[in-house]
Amino acid sequence: MKRNVFITLVSVLTLAACGGDGETVAGIDSRGTPVAVTVVSKGTISGFGSVIVNGVTFDTSNAVFTIDGIAGSQANLAIGQVVVVQGELGEDPTTGTADSVTFDDAVEGPVDAIDVVAGTMIVLGQTIVADADTSYDDAINPASLEGLAVNDFVEVSGFYLADGTISATRIELRALAGELELTGTVSNPAGTTFEINGFVVDFSAAMLEDFPGGTPEDGQLVEARGDALGGAGELMATRVKFKGGAFGDDGDRAEVEGYITRFDLATDFDVEGVPVITNAQTVFENGTSVDLALNRKVEVEGDIDATGVIVATTVEIRPSGTIRIESTVEGKQGNQLTILGITVTVNESTRIEDKSSAGLDPFGIDQVNVADYVEIRGYEDNGAIVATLLEREDFEGVVAIRGFVEAINDPDFTIFGITIQTIPATEFFDNAGGVIMAADFFGQAAGRLVEASGTQNGSAIVADEIELED
Repeated sequence: MKRNVFITLVSVLTLAACGGDGETVAGIDSRGTPVAVTVVSKGTISGFGSVIVNGVTFDTSNAVFTIDGIAGSQANLAIGQVVVVQGELGEDPTTGTADSVTFDDAVEGPVDAIDVVAGTMIVLGQTIVADADTSYDDAINPASLEGLAVNDFVEVSGFYLADGTISATRIELRALAGELELTGTVSNPAGTTFEINGFVVDFSAAMLEDFPGGTPEDGQLVEARGDALGGAGELMATRVKFKGGAFGDDGDRAEVEGYITRFDLATDFDVEGVPVITNAQTVFENGTSVDLALNRKVEVEGDIDATGVIVATTVEIRPSGTIRIESTVEGKQGNQLTILGITVTVNESTRIEDKSSAGLDPFGIDQVNVADYVEIRGYEDNGAIVATLLEREDFEGVVAIRGFVEAINDPDFTIFGITIQTIPATEFFDNAGGVIMAADFFGQAAGRLVEASGTQNGSAIVADEIELED
């Protein structure tokens, strides 16, 4: 995202500790007067070395880390987890200093059901959607919902859709079952129970924290924890914490990544439950205000006003990572890679992780080399691919591409100008994973999203498997 904050580092001011705001730096307002500028940023971790969130590299040398409510360290964090960083911006607005980094998972518990075709699973009654923007820990093999089973104990980090569905940004597999946790909006409170997306929480024996009225109320955002389920499958909570309240303080710079969870107008909506307004000065990237809608993924940047609303200076519309490429890096120039002859741009929001046997951590674009085997997920922008995720992996002989079919010359077709060659041994699948005949595939493939995997033959791919995608 292009930053609309221009800060001259004049001096460092230290505020009294109130609400966790920490230190600020002095900026210059339109009258040339020094002003204190703090930042609160919520988004996925895209890289380490420090912590990179929403395109800002935060120095965490002196940061306080809170992991699921207890003291932790940066070593407890992983690429793709959603965190809140509070701190200060530097003279270069793509750098900053973190005073605190907080991570809370969306849900943690046993898997109740998995639908690989739909790309969903159920954990503690919560629907989790896994898609091209989901990262998986190394214990999940293959790195998809296919690598999980019912009763596996998982921790899910992600963003919320308007109906409470969780769009997973990272899924971790736990070797041992731990504390059950879920976060969501209270509904149907009655006595000592309430529901989160239809899942019952019994708080009769729970410690209640920070509730304005003393007990959970309808519409409040809460985090519930417990060690066991009751006889009817309800969570027997040992602690329930109010998670609502202001996102930041008046005058703070705010950056929020997530889905639009309430939409009245393009000038009035919520992102991750945080209220946002736009005006004539708001800059839109990757689209216009017309593209805003419920469940549209965005990153919003602006200043928090006295009512706790973000007055947006920039709204970046985040395209989904529909495109996928798995192959070796053929060329590299700066932050651009050439893979299968396709130009791939890596930017400050690209999640970068080393899943090869080298296991470098931290790992970034500077450590990616020609001949490395990588998986890219991203979207098309003017004929090039912008990577939302880059993972280096060990090469196992297979290359793959997912994209829209541009032309068909049966028995071949093209994606991004790459010829996909089919042979008698090629297997074809529909979008539900069922086997289909080659003629059925070619009869409906034009313009469709298709994934092909196989071996590289010069500039072409000889396909072993081809699948129609939604």
